[in-house]
Amino acid sequence: MSKRNQLQTYGSTLVRRCTALALSLTLVAVAAAAMALENGRDAESALRELKAGNQHHVSHRYSHPHQSAARQRELVAGQHPHAVILSCSDSRVAPEIVFDQGLGDLFVVRVAGNVAGDVELASIEYAAEHLETPLVVVMGHQKCGAVSAAVAGGEAGGHLPALIGAIQPAVAKANGQAGDRVENSVRLNVEMIVERLRTSQPVLAELVHHGKLRIVGAVYSLDSGAITWLPESAAPQ
Repeated sequence: MSKRNQLQTYGSTLVRRCTALALSLTLVAVAAAAMALENGRDAESALRELKAGNQHHVSHRYSHPHQSAARQRELVAGQHPHAVILSCSDSRVAPEIVFDQGLGDLFVVRVAGNVAGDVELASIEYAAEHLETPLVVVMGHQKCGAVSAAVAGGEAGGHLPALIGAIQPAVAKANGQAGDRVENSVRLNVEMIVERLRTSQPVLAELVHHGKLRIVGAVYSLDSGAITWLPESAAPQ
């Protein structure tokens, strides 16, 4: 091969490698920009996405986002969920399904009666402060067994008295209200927990005060699959 041909071959190889490198850098930049956009999502856009996802659930027309092998690999480097969901442990109320979300989208804290003790508060604080998740949703649901037990009263075995005791303040506030006592207690329990989170010192209250965290209440219908969003100005009566 002549020296000229060698130079031409070398030049062609160099061009191909430079092109491949430029393409790789472009893909990395696009991925980084997409991640930055996702990480920077505010509470309003996160809430809109949850509302849209719930409509998918109600109509049984799911998008099933972020469930690919690529998404799984992407999350190895870290998580940036756009919402915290404090919900009941009830098997009929799975947040990723009722909001049509995928891997890495939600930071889920599940406990019977969607109560908020110190352990649950610590989990929410971690997401809000360290993962910078901008939205917390406290979600109760229709025909909640834990709330029903608190309304029924009577003897409870094992560790159930601790759970029922956490719900009793909502049950007491529901006394005398028109309508179904269990459903009223479910709603009031959500409202009281929302208020507790909003005023929880030293972490959550400060984030709320500085506009870095939004905390809302919701109730899920087992009948329709729809979420009823409670007024954010509502305070437990």
